[in-house]
Amino acid sequence: MPNDAHARPDGGAPSGDPFVGRVLEERYRVGARIARGGMASVYEGTDLRLDRTVAIKIMHAGLGDDEAFAARFVREARAAARLSHPNVVAVYDQGHDDAGDGVLFIVMELVTGHTLRDTITKESPMAALRALALMEPVLSALGSAHRAGLIHRDIKPENVLIGDAGGVKVADFGLAKAISAETQHTSTKGVLIGTVSYLAPELVVEGKADARADVYAAGVVLFELLTGTKPHAGETPIQVAYKHVHNDVPPPSSLVPDLPAYVDALVARATAREPSLRPADASVLLHQVHRVSHALANGVRDDPELTQDLAPMMVAGAGTSPDIWDDAELAQILEPSPSVHEHTTSYPQALPPPPRPPEQPTPAAERPRRSRRGPVLLVLALVLAVLIGGGAYWLGWARYTSTPGLIGLSQSEAEAKLDAAGLKVDYSDPAYSEDVPEGQVVETDPSPGSRVLDNGTVTVTISLGPERYDVPRLRGSTEDEGQDALLDLKLEYDETVLRFSEDVAEGLVIGTNPKAGTTLKPGDSVDLIISRGRKPLRVGDWVGKDADRAISVLEARGLEPKVVEKHSDTVAEGDVISQDPTSGTLFQGDEVELTVSLGPELIEVPPVRGSSVDEATDALEDLGFDVETRSFFPDPLGLVVSSDPGAGELAPKGSTITLNIA
Repeated sequence: MPNDAHARPDGGAPSGDPFVGRVLEERYRVGARIARGGMASVYEGTDLRLDRTVAIKIMHAGLGDDEAFAARFVREARAAARLSHPNVVAVYDQGHDDAGDGVLFIVMELVTGHTLRDTITKESPMAALRALALMEPVLSALGSAHRAGLIHRDIKPENVLIGDAGGVKVADFGLAKAISAETQHTSTKGVLIGTVSYLAPELVVEGKADARADVYAAGVVLFELLTGTKPHAGETPIQVAYKHVHNDVPPPSSLVPDLPAYVDALVARATAREPSLRPADASVLLHQVHRVSHALANGVRDDPELTQDLAPMMVAGAGTSPDIWDDAELAQILEPSPSVHEHTTSYPQALPPPPRPPEQPTPAAERPRRSRRGPVLLVLALVLAVLIGGGAYWLGWARYTSTPGLIGLSQSEAEAKLDAAGLKVDYSDPAYSEDVPEGQVVETDPSPGSRVLDNGTVTVTISLGPERYDVPRLRGSTEDEGQDALLDLKLEYDETVLRFSEDVAEGLVIGTNPKAGTTLKPGDSVDLIISRGRKPLRVGDWVGKDADRAISVLEARGLEPKVVEKHSDTVAEGDVISQDPTSGTLFQGDEVELTVSLGPELIEVPPVRGSSVDEATDALEDLGFDVETRSFFPDPLGLVVSSDPGAGELAPKGSTITLNIA
């Protein structure tokens, strides 16, 4: 169930979801969807009765249609609710809202933070002490559950939540058990719901689980923390399941060479394919983790005794190894059921026992006696044996031929080869293949070399070539719509990258990484680039500062300076007198008005020579000048002979003009 954990990420709220805004059982108001998985979607919600924020997990349509499943779901949710532990996500309530479509839901603690998957993506491979420190609260939670008789069944990084304050909590106790119990009563004759990368071999082969299946999954998570990769990879879930059954989890030191041998032994013990070789439950594994952590913390590089103590040892009376299952049987076991939802893999609960050979009747002992009938009976027996042998040869061999090898042939070549062999051809739906080019035969039924009746039919599957999908153009979509579009194309949503955008509204998709049109394989990861809206641009305070500098900086920030020039007696020429707005932020292209000083206003001094003192004074004062007089004679006539500054010169308004009187 990728992204099925209910740690609230940072991002825009989805829109267009039929559940958003709905009130379940007249108590729980459904808010924004924060995660989506194969079996359920998780929403942020509000408990209207207690006025608190919660996480609401709503099962997808179809899972709760059966009344028996609904009852079982309620029972498992109640069992999980009784599990009180600081490292377990609290289950507050469960319900079955009968209004309309009958919604089945669980109300849980809302953990604000991220999942262990995010930590693996950012930090792994990580130091062994750090990996073990992350596993300790997980194992503590599982140990508490195992003591209470609960098995998680779906331990994976997505179900381990890490709060903003650093607390670690395990989510979804009881949910996988309710789902698997339901599907065991369907036409699939018994399936197990789980995430293939973390499934214990006995779950694949037998469909049965106990606490040791959780131990196995925890060991796989520890391997992933230490190395940054999953131990088994494949192009399909079936291939991954094969490897869990047939191959041991490799030692982490094969990828991280400096790890001590006792760390390898710890992982090998937890992930032993034979359940009896694993720790009995998570509490035992936690004790072993403490021993390894202590050795690491003390700088111990090699501890043969600890390594030998932890390494799994085959014991007498151990169960049959899963290796007894051949590929044909596993292919039958792992055939996916069409009734199971996305991101789950279905497996029959157990293989049927092999058919018992028919018992041969034991001929009654007869006393030898002489009779003429002896030779006759012998002849008849020989004739009968010939007839039976001939019939058996005809029925069992002579009327059969071998299916010719067609893999890699074109459709026309395959038809010609079958015709030459006296066989008919039928076609199944084309299938993708990484190895066989498009248009060539990728598979036949019966397989090459198998017996087929003369004039029988061979079903041919034509290759579609490698399965590839182009990253869709999602610009303008909501984040939720973008995630759904990627899942529809079998691409994995990885993370949200927030960026400012001048033309895409806040909360909508700007683009993707890789970009739209890039061709990817199913399961490849794609990041969504989400708009934070327009970027706020700081205006700054430019009053009293150089106007040219202000204009240059504002233009570089994407703002539009508008200059208004004005004389000022107090602000130097070229400096900013005032601005609008005075501070704060604007957006690209917004206008900032700058009032720039021209310096003091200059006025031309008029000619006043020959004028009377009073006339000259009035003329100058009317222009805004101050006037002073100066006489060079003791008894002047009262006429102006000159001025300082002189006529025609420019002087600042308000400055003083001196009149020389004769």
